[in-house]
Amino acid sequence: MSGVWLVADVGGTNARFALVDGPDGTPDRVESLPTRDHAGLAEAAAAYLERHAPDVRPTAACLAVAGPVTDGTYHLTNAGWPKGTADGVREHLGIPHLEILNDFEALALALPRLGPDDLVPIGPAGDRPAGAAPLAVLGPGTGLGVAGLVPTPAGWVPLASEGGQVDIPAATDRELAVARLLRAEHGTARAESLLSGAGLARIHRYLAILDGVKAEPLDPARICAHDDDPLCAEAVAMFCALLGSLAGNVALTLGARGGVHLGGGILPRIAGALHRSDFRARFEAKPPVEDYLRPIPTSLIVHPGPALVGAAVRLAQTPAALEPLEHA
Repeated sequence: MSGVWLVADVGGTNARFALVDGPDGTPDRVESLPTRDHAGLAEAAAAYLERHAPDVRPTAACLAVAGPVTDGTYHLTNAGWPKGTADGVREHLGIPHLEILNDFEALALALPRLGPDDLVPIGPAGDRPAGAAPLAVLGPGTGLGVAGLVPTPAGWVPLASEGGQVDIPAATDRELAVARLLRAEHGTARAESLLSGAGLARIHRYLAILDGVKAEPLDPARICAHDDDPLCAEAVAMFCALLGSLAGNVALTLGARGGVHLGGGILPRIAGALHRSDFRARFEAKPPVEDYLRPIPTSLIVHPGPALVGAAVRLAQTPAALEPLEHA
């Protein structure tokens, strides 16, 4: 037996933890802890184990974090936690094998495990190419994540990235005006600065400035809920259109002819608006390569914990995590 594994999906706002009973198990005892309540990743993981699994000593762990991971060093971009290392977290928790990966890398690893009930098509279903083809996943939450998944003779290989830090793909005069306000305020016009929770609030505020109207500052949840307010509706529509342009860019960059999937915490709240929006039209509007993009399916992930699944997939691919208990 390989024992019980600890898996996590740690974002800028919440850290979700779960236990998995070896390579054939599914995430169990899933709990979410606010990141602001803990000093760092190790402390949050220890708090989960103490409160929700005091009877369990994991033999391996894979923690997916919303930020870059380089040679075992991680940095949660939007959590306010200090940089750390996988070795430091492993020693703090006393877990024999522990690794840390980017959260969207984990999300990418989960894609082949998702079934029809876990995905909602956005636009036409498309014609999947014969055989395996690269996949892509992106999504706005506290930040903006982007990753790919590439088929190889040895199996699927994830491609982590910091694609959320690319320039915003503004295409209309209105979007360009919003991008100029963003650049004037922050010095750059990064995609994550508009395609995230805070970004949606910025779009709403910038549109009010452009219209010369006073608008109550609203958080993302309230903007999503006020679809009867013209300014909120326009903010959400622009958010979806910009996301469509970015998704098309990702598909072209990665050659993701197997599909582009949308994750993150915001989109399920605005699923109806996403379906009605220009997302798919903007995804395809890349002359002269519309014929390349048109067959590529796009879908919204509705699985409740795909990054947790992906973290378990990574451990199932790792020989050290599969060692018998007496050698762990």
